[in-house]
Amino acid sequence: MTTPTASTRKKTESATNGAMTFPKETYLRWYKDMLLMRRFEEKCGQLYTMQKFGGFCHLYIGQEAVLAGMVTAIRTTDRIITGYRDHCHPLVLGESPKRVMAELYGRTTGTSKGKGGSMHYFDKSRNLFGGHGIVGGQIGLGAGIAFADKYRGEDHVTLCMMGDGAVRQGLLHETFNMAMTWKLPVIFIIENNNYAMGTSVERTSNVHDLSKLGLSYEMPSAGVNGMRCEDVHEAIAMASAHVRAGNGPYLLDIKTYRYKGHSMSDPQKYRTKEEVEAYKQQDPLETVKAHILKAGWMNEADFERLDDTLKAEVEEAVKFAEESPLPKPEDLFEDVYHTPDYPFVKD
Repeated sequence: MTTPTASTRKKTESATNGAMTFPKETYLRWYKDMLLMRRFEEKCGQLYTMQKFGGFCHLYIGQEAVLAGMVTAIRTTDRIITGYRDHCHPLVLGESPKRVMAELYGRTTGTSKGKGGSMHYFDKSRNLFGGHGIVGGQIGLGAGIAFADKYRGEDHVTLCMMGDGAVRQGLLHETFNMAMTWKLPVIFIIENNNYAMGTSVERTSNVHDLSKLGLSYEMPSAGVNGMRCEDVHEAIAMASAHVRAGNGPYLLDIKTYRYKGHSMSDPQKYRTKEEVEAYKQQDPLETVKAHILKAGWMNEADFERLDDTLKAEVEEAVKFAEESPLPKPEDLFEDVYHTPDYPFVKD
């Protein structure tokens, strides 16, 4: 078993420097996936300010390389569970933008039949187990999914994703201990955008390198550049191989950045415009586009056509959502777990 000694961490981090080579198809998929996420989220921001749907709205703009690199490194049978910044997770797993948008609108055609909204996407057919609104609440559930797979002898990896703020929850430490004790097939992924709502990692923790949080449990870990699809893919592929071999959990601190606020109501007074602009110089869409242009796989006209196509797809999703029906009052009693001894009274 690999233990997270200083030398191991150094070796692991050096393995995530984009040294692997990737084919044309992978780069084209990364760009298309990320552009769809970007255009979808931009439209969501517009619609939210128009009060087309309510509740909270947490945009993923800037973090797209995390999901794009992840999905090319895993199997379709692997499991995903995450927090509430979750609009793009079903998209990258192949769900129709129409159903994802309809969920935002609270319509019956949505991925959770309109009952989940922005923070609670769920898609069993794609092994997406939420979308969870309680900070860190998905951490124990992710380990539980992995436990079930190991108990049944099924060859799946669970990717349990969380923000950097979620690692402050006590549940993380209980879960890490149990997961390592039972050698559960789970990768814990911190989508570390450096701000838990509006408070930086430096102001909330004496440990600034969040990958070190697994050391007390001898959990192998690595820090990853989350602005590069190549690095994310390589790190998750490496961690997946470790987990599938029966070695137990892995922790990845994937350092990324959100260009927008924590939610649409965030005035962002905790950071400077210069800081945001500096991160935009590492924009994953632009770096992947530059690679594709240099390789001669697409030209500027091709990129414009793709952009127009995806914008139209998002507009079709809006139309579909607005024309879809709202749930009926009696739907409140469907899809809710209860026992015969304690039935729900519908009248």
